[in-house]
Amino acid sequence: MSDLQDRFRAASASADWIFHRPPSTPAAMLRELADHAEAHDLAWDRYGERGAVAQLETEVAALLGKPAAVMFPSGVMAQQATLRAWCDRAGSRRVALPDLSHLVHHEQDGPRRVLGLELEWLTTGRRTATADDLAAVGGRLGAAMVELPLRDAGCLLPSWDELEALSAAARERDVRLHADGARIWESVPYWDRSLAEVAALVDSMYVSLYKGLGGSSGALVVCPDDLAGELRSWRQRMGGTLFSLTAPAVGGLIGLRTHLDRFGDYRAWAVELAAALREQGFRTFPDEPHIGTFLAYAPGTADEVNERVVTFVEERGVVACGLWRDAEVPGWVETELTCYEPAIRHDPAEVAATMAAAVAGPRGF
Repeated sequence: MSDLQDRFRAASASADWIFHRPPSTPAAMLRELADHAEAHDLAWDRYGERGAVAQLETEVAALLGKPAAVMFPSGVMAQQATLRAWCDRAGSRRVALPDLSHLVHHEQDGPRRVLGLELEWLTTGRRTATADDLAAVGGRLGAAMVELPLRDAGCLLPSWDELEALSAAARERDVRLHADGARIWESVPYWDRSLAEVAALVDSMYVSLYKGLGGSSGALVVCPDDLAGELRSWRQRMGGTLFSLTAPAVGGLIGLRTHLDRFGDYRAWAVELAAALREQGFRTFPDEPHIGTFLAYAPGTADEVNERVVTFVEERGVVACGLWRDAEVPGWVETELTCYEPAIRHDPAEVAATMAAAVAGPRGF
């Protein structure tokens, strides 16, 4: 697989990308940051205070209708600090969250080993949480967490009624509800609701500056004023109060101005693409994407499919999709497709046909 990955990286560096966004160079990104900072007369922060960081925190708090926002260098740190702060207040280290949560699968057991949290499954498998799921987790909880959307389940979102009911159940039980909203910018078109309406249903929410918004790094937590002070203390304890967070803060400000109004178009295009892919012999999950990112499935093994995909990039100069991995069902592979501005410049039916040529080859599935 490493040889295929090396070939894919080499060929895709100068190819045309359909999905996601083509990788930028450090020089191009730094020029964009400098131009924006100069045009808007942005000042340096110092240890996360004042300057571009303060402006970003103010704007994000207003967008999500929360009293305060605190910037962190990473979402991993942001979420772990938030859950620990809520748990300390409640006098319980138990956190109910999906077993497919990012905290469980991508953080090397950090919530438990670093901050001593005790994790209970709010849901298992590819489904979103309901009020009944929260009721099924007995005992005293420090917090409950939902991921909006649940990325490892194909970016699934609950219905608005389900989310409202879960929020009401948490408040009735006096359990703080935290949202992993890394992709919340991309999720609100599904409900046809504002960011503030969604954030009103939870006590705190983490948002990402690079997923969707296209920044280089960084995250924020929106929350009540008094929790913000605790989060700044946890940020310092965890080594996240850097001398300057200005560069990722400027990237976040650029992302808010550039991408925030486009996610509805991305999702609408993804829905058309998913339908076109099924006509070509692919399968998708969910059938109708909830955001502009979803899972696609094809018959075959990862080695044989990726050999065809890499060869297609090398010969055609087009990245029709990323690399594939073996799915849970034997004989099938899966990949994640993310539909941003490069994708929606194309006709969905033509993209589906291009993907079929890259994945299945000239003989088809």
